[in-house]
Amino acid sequence: MNKKTMLALMLVLACAASYAEEKKQQTPKQAAQQARMKACNAEAKEKQLKGDERKSFMSTCLKAKAG
Repeated sequence: MNKKTMLALMLVLACAASYAEEKKQQTPKQAAQQARMKACNAEAKEKQLKGDERKSFMSTCLKAKAG
């Protein structure tokens, strides 16, 4: 590889790494959704829910905690 190609490749990789880092940061809305999901999952596990019963519970739980 010549120097120009190597420099271009390094620049692309640096930009990609920067972009990936920006994508990792959560918005407050995403953080709230994740907290609701954690709480509902814990409650479903505590109740030992499985299958359709768990799906239904999770849907109801997430909606209730969102509002």
